[in-house]
Amino acid sequence: MIRWIIFIVLIGVADYYAFQSLKTVTKSNWWYVLYWIVTFAVIGHFIYQFFGFNRSAGFSQANALAVGFLIAMIVPKLILITVMFAEDVFRIPQGIYSYFMQDDSTSGNQIRHFPSRRKFISQIGLGLASIPLASILYGMYKGKYNFKVLKYTLHFEDLPKAFDGYRLTQISDVHSGSFDNIKKVEYAIDLINEQKSDVILFTGDMVNNTAQEMRPYVDIFKKLEAKDGLFSVLGNHDYGDYVRWENTEDKKQNLEELKFIQKEIGFDLLLNENRFIEKEGERIALVGVENWGKGGFKKAGDLKKASSKVDKNDFKILLSHDPSHWEQQVINDDYHYHLTLSGHTHGMQFGIEIPGWFKWSPVKWRYKYWAGIYEELGQYINVNRGFGYLAFPGRVGIWPEITVIELKKGEKPA
Repeated sequence: MIRWIIFIVLIGVADYYAFQSLKTVTKSNWWYVLYWIVTFAVIGHFIYQFFGFNRSAGFSQANALAVGFLIAMIVPKLILITVMFAEDVFRIPQGIYSYFMQDDSTSGNQIRHFPSRRKFISQIGLGLASIPLASILYGMYKGKYNFKVLKYTLHFEDLPKAFDGYRLTQISDVHSGSFDNIKKVEYAIDLINEQKSDVILFTGDMVNNTAQEMRPYVDIFKKLEAKDGLFSVLGNHDYGDYVRWENTEDKKQNLEELKFIQKEIGFDLLLNENRFIEKEGERIALVGVENWGKGGFKKAGDLKKASSKVDKNDFKILLSHDPSHWEQQVINDDYHYHLTLSGHTHGMQFGIEIPGWFKWSPVKWRYKYWAGIYEELGQYINVNRGFGYLAFPGRVGIWPEITVIELKKGEKPA
């Protein structure tokens, strides 16, 4: 109830300022009518989707669109609030002073004048608000399929010589239930294959809610190819925990179906297990844990079990969906995990990033390691920004990612 009160107050304040700025800039009644039609349509659609939300079906594309359009409406209005409120910081005290302190010396009548809003301030506010509006709408229309191939080279002194120059491609967080353009997905799969990596590694969240979401894309993902194979782990969404199942057997069967789909595609699913890739008499270990995340997320991952057949001196690549696992358990483990591959954060699907120079997203306040390569105690983690999208049906500034990592033997160049 409190959340709804806060929501209503926020919407009310935002619309008060937004409509005032519109009235300052134009006197056209048609613009006023259009403003309120759009506002009530977006809010009404969101309320309809919220109260019609079916936990048995999970979060749907219609739910996501309702969230997306609400965000597209609210964020620009929050910009307007900031600009218009800044004007009121000066305007309101001036009005109070004029009302109580000034008078007409010739007539003795008090001047009851409240300064009107300045048109150019409203124009500035509307101009600034148009930037996030355009960005969000672009992110919903095109940004969610704006796939980027990010390439890294990592150096390790103890990398087996036979694997010098070895290339791996990582994808994560497919969230197939969110897709609405099968051609764009086909393009991304072709883009992955164009990298011609030695191995393809998937770090979890193939679906949003149920295994059936992946069915329309199985044949497309079957096209993935790498000479040393495809390997995967589960993410928190893959277990069906966000759906209200009629019974536990249905939930269990859903997970088994998802495992079968991964096998059908060609993924070797690592459930707290490991595999070795051998080359010229040398080997590297692939270690895959089930989901382990802090803050209420499923903790099915068992690092010790997953590494039970791995020698301490082996070169190890760990697949773990949630980067909080790396922070909480992996970094200080007795085994030295040379490279960990994670996803989960999506980079919040929103932020500002200039590759090689600057990156920022609100998700940094939740996750210390949220996008890209990090190094701690001589160990690396790559947090993939995600292949798909969830909840908000788009991406703004943080684009869908295909990671290509080349392993090199020797010291890191100065």
